[in-house]
Amino acid sequence: MLIFLPGLICDARIYAPQTAAFDGSHAVNAYGPKDKPADSLQEMARIALSDADRLGADKFDLFGHSMGGRVALEVYRQAPDRVRRLALVSTGVHPLGATEPESREALKAIGHEQGFEALVDHWLPPMVAEKNRANAAIYEPMQDMCLSMGQDVFDAQINALVNRPDVESLLPQITCPTLVMTGELDAWAPPAQHEAIASSIANSQFVVVPGAGHMIQMEAPAAVNEAITRWLETPAS
Repeated sequence: MLIFLPGLICDARIYAPQTAAFDGSHAVNAYGPKDKPADSLQEMARIALSDADRLGADKFDLFGHSMGGRVALEVYRQAPDRVRRLALVSTGVHPLGATEPESREALKAIGHEQGFEALVDHWLPPMVAEKNRANAAIYEPMQDMCLSMGQDVFDAQINALVNRPDVESLLPQITCPTLVMTGELDAWAPPAQHEAIASSIANSQFVVVPGAGHMIQMEAPAAVNEAITRWLETPAS
């Protein structure tokens, strides 16, 4: 079974081109109910494992995008024997930076002071390659998805990111086939960052998708699906 984990204020809709292409794949909600969203990556990983149980997946291929990549690493930490293949996409493994709490609090403040729509209008455009922002078929579904998440979910997920555990030390322990992928134009999670991640994982493939920003699944679905196909063809125990 192929399980997809969405990123910050995203849900299954971000994976529409992938779940349509791969039979038996599921984009799971690892973030809890909207009225009581999970506020730690560890809890998100536990929810994801519970969803895998519900789907009857003892072992699975796990694809995490952005914050979902960090959740995927927590799933691997908690249950390494269950992860058959791992994909870390448009994500990071670096520890909390000195100015990160302040900048993330400033984002939350936009929503509380100006409304959640203003927050999404500020946050989302840089996540998409400039040439794709004007493409309504790409941008508008993402905008609608993010708006539907709401301030409480955003706040809880930001809390999870600000209090994230170390994962850099976990990378050398990963033994399953691992896809490390990002967009050529991703300013938030750039190629150099992913090249460094791949260099720390022995059994890894490093892929840069041309012309794509951070929201790689919807910006370049054909290229992403091709990379997934190659990854799924990699022998795994």
